[in-house]
Amino acid sequence: MDLQVKDNKGKVVGSVAASDQVWRAESNDALLHQAVVAQQANKRRGTQDTQTRGEVSFSTRKIRPQKGGGTSRQGSRRSPVRVGGGVAHGPHPRSHRQRLPKKMRQQALRVALSDKVRDESVTILDALKLDAPKSSTIRDIVSAFELKGRTLIVTGSTDQNVVKSASNLPGVDVQAAALMNPLEAATVTNLVVTQEALEAIDSIWADGGDA
Repeated sequence: MDLQVKDNKGKVVGSVAASDQVWRAESNDALLHQAVVAQQANKRRGTQDTQTRGEVSFSTRKIRPQKGGGTSRQGSRRSPVRVGGGVAHGPHPRSHRQRLPKKMRQQALRVALSDKVRDESVTILDALKLDAPKSSTIRDIVSAFELKGRTLIVTGSTDQNVVKSASNLPGVDVQAAALMNPLEAATVTNLVVTQEALEAIDSIWADGGDA
């Protein structure tokens, strides 16, 4: 398939051939949802912890006699029903990691990118080279393309000048093509992809690469 190429001013300057396998994959909401949930789960630290009744610092002495008082039966202050007592069935440190096969991860990314093309949320930029960090350049590009919502700029390789230029702009992130993943591709509103990044993405994922 062919995608329009624009310059920094938002003017169409040509077109570029893109892989149908990557940018025209059949929609698969179930697969994409599974990949996004797995990636979000893998980002969790799983360090939440609560104290059980055996771990809180209270005496185990019975609060009051079992019988004769006409009141309810009470155990020690460690009981979960007492203020400051242990927590029943609370969270403890554990791994939330979910494993997703490589081919499913690859296809989920293709689906996410293809969905963005179908939504007309992908812009191909002819080039993006900065001699020094300059936020105004990135701001002008976002303004020229009239992008609303969170925007992800995909570059061919990690360019610190571009990364630093976008770091002060809310809602604008930068990612190298080789580090693309289903979560970022699916959750951003707009994708701005340089021609160099497009070629890198096609070379990695068009033939079921090693990503």
